[in-house]
Amino acid sequence: MVHSIAASRVGGQISAYLDDTYLEQVDTRVIAVGETTDGAPWAAVEHCLFHPQGGGQPADRGWLGDAEIVPVRERESGLVVATAADGGDLSGLGVGEPVRARIDLQARMLHAALHTAGHLVEAVGRAQGWEMVGSIHFPGQARIEFQAPDADARLADPDGREAVTAVLRAAVAAAVADELTVTVRYFADGQRVVHLGGLHSAPCGGTHVRGLGDLADVVLPTLKVKKGRIRVSYTATHRSR
Repeated sequence: MVHSIAASRVGGQISAYLDDTYLEQVDTRVIAVGETTDGAPWAAVEHCLFHPQGGGQPADRGWLGDAEIVPVRERESGLVVATAADGGDLSGLGVGEPVRARIDLQARMLHAALHTAGHLVEAVGRAQGWEMVGSIHFPGQARIEFQAPDADARLADPDGREAVTAVLRAAVAAAVADELTVTVRYFADGQRVVHLGGLHSAPCGGTHVRGLGDLADVVLPTLKVKKGRIRVSYTATHRSR
């Protein structure tokens, strides 16, 4: 189904991927065209469904018409632009031309689940008194890294690390069971903040599920400590719709 949408406009482009994680396709129009530094053509559309890689989240897989594309952020304009994937061709698109944009919704839902679960892991880690120093939400690589302002004796041996991980697992499971709502708030300066109920909030430009009840298979292996950093790896999927 093609949906109509209303969203904030930035630089002539509507960042639809930030306003509806589950919007799969939309009829829109080309608002700009250009070339990358290596001469490959790109096109930007008014209603942009495509999340570019950034903030620890991978880029969406998407299409303009029949051409598979890779979204990237164009530095000069700030627009999210579509570049052709291998074998694709966007050279025929011109400004004002109507085009249908769509994404691989299953991949989007996985990315959104991993990003939301990452915020949840951050929340339960901060509850231990740790400070987040890094994050990545890619499938197979998802992890949050923390530092403890003060030495945490619980992390000095394998049994202690497993005990702390068990505390994190229990806190994550409780938040998912409570089905906390995930909401977004925009401030006057344009900052976008994502809230997990009253548990946690953070500035974020990623895609997220509607609520923690949408998360499934959230698994935390025993945390690791490397070079003073506490690494909490995790996996998550989107609950079947």
